[in-house]
Amino acid sequence: MKLTSIMLFLTLSQISKRAVAFSSNANVNNHVMRVAASYSQTALAAAGGGRVSNAVQDKDVLAKTSADKKQQKVKLDTNPPKGTRDFYPEEMRLRTWLFDQWRSVAAGYGFSEYDAPVLESEALYTRKAGEEVTQQLYNFVDKGDRSVALRPEMTPSLARMVMAKKGGLPLPLKWFSIPQCWRYERMTRGRRREHFQWNMDVWGVAGEEADAELLSAMVTFFKKVGLTSEDVGIKVNSRMVIGEILTELGIPEEKFAATCVLVDKLEKVPLDAVQGDLEELGLDRSVVERLTGVLTVNSVEAIEEILGEESPAVQQIKKLISLCEGYGIEDWIIFDASVVRGLAYYTGVVFEAFDRKGVLRAIAGGGRYDKLLETFGGDPTPAAGFGFGDAVIVELLKDRDLLPSFDASGVDTVVFAMNEDLYKAALDVASRLRAAGQKVDLVLEPKKTKWVFKYANRIGAKYSAIIGSQEFENGEVAIKNLEASEQESVKIAELAEWVDKQ
Repeated sequence: MKLTSIMLFLTLSQISKRAVAFSSNANVNNHVMRVAASYSQTALAAAGGGRVSNAVQDKDVLAKTSADKKQQKVKLDTNPPKGTRDFYPEEMRLRTWLFDQWRSVAAGYGFSEYDAPVLESEALYTRKAGEEVTQQLYNFVDKGDRSVALRPEMTPSLARMVMAKKGGLPLPLKWFSIPQCWRYERMTRGRRREHFQWNMDVWGVAGEEADAELLSAMVTFFKKVGLTSEDVGIKVNSRMVIGEILTELGIPEEKFAATCVLVDKLEKVPLDAVQGDLEELGLDRSVVERLTGVLTVNSVEAIEEILGEESPAVQQIKKLISLCEGYGIEDWIIFDASVVRGLAYYTGVVFEAFDRKGVLRAIAGGGRYDKLLETFGGDPTPAAGFGFGDAVIVELLKDRDLLPSFDASGVDTVVFAMNEDLYKAALDVASRLRAAGQKVDLVLEPKKTKWVFKYANRIGAKYSAIIGSQEFENGEVAIKNLEASEQESVKIAELAEWVDKQ
């Protein structure tokens, strides 16, 4: 009985397959499939078989697998997500060049590079001071039911890393990074929803010496890329200025950070737009007007008249400017009491680099954040740093016509075999040139010599190395200087020496 049932099952399976293959009538196909499936299931059960597959039980299996069914094609949107960028080779060369300038400056100041995950715990950024960054998070709940976010800034990640070592890191700590950061914000020129940001931070130094060192590093970069103090200025202030005014007005210290965040918004919106938020903090209009009056001051002498010569804020600002004079960067530095920066964790010196023509938004910014580690439950640790975005500085360098050309690929030599029999010789030539330190582009398929020269010129190569029959017999390669249009024959065995002479 079992053998008969198995034979019946196999026979019916063959019938169903042939029905699908030869019948053009869809109704017949569906009927045959249903009958065959029913008998096959009965036969398999009678044979003592186990569970029947879903494919056999599925009544619509033919419709789902029919080759005649038209599949709807969805056209691919070739644009990257709004606010993000693709980096084609030319743009990538620009990015690499910029990062190299940043790394060079950081290394010159004795800083070490670090990195952290682009995905962090959301709790790292959800402070309660009304900062824009909290509302601009790319955040979601992951498959492990964890609330996470793409990092909008690097400083909290750095704080987490320092805390993770539980005092095991030797201080002072001088680190830098070039992370990609994400914020869902309104886009303007030089402001995107993702950007790369050069960060330099000093931990463990309480004095203004750390702040001045950071300002000097920023100026060193500006000079390195051809900018002058006529192009860029750096506004400096201290959060202690607004702190002393708030103390004088009877505002409790726990409201200082939130007040600074709101005051920072006054540069972008009128007072009426944040008046309600200020009143929630207990700041009536007279207090705000007193604050804004102080924030219009743009000289150390004027702020000294308001706060007094013995004011800690005044002493801090004077010392910072004196240190900047020692670095020889005083032409870049401007005191501006309106600079408070929009992040709640700043505690002392704050600064912001700006385009003196007023065309672009802030180029870079930073300051002292001595209490950040405490907000995460860590030990009090003095710290200062800055963030320097890639998009704005590139726009500024374009405006000043200071960007080098990135059309050339960076290839030194294009290597080409005149025919297929010489291809192995071309491999040898390319390998020797690469071993000698050259960047070599090997032509991988048959091409005409004219095409090779055009290609080499298009990618900005310096030389072409052509392996022809006669040169190969002599153990040589014909190398042409594409800029000078001069050609010479070089022994293949002596290519390393030829590279050294270039």
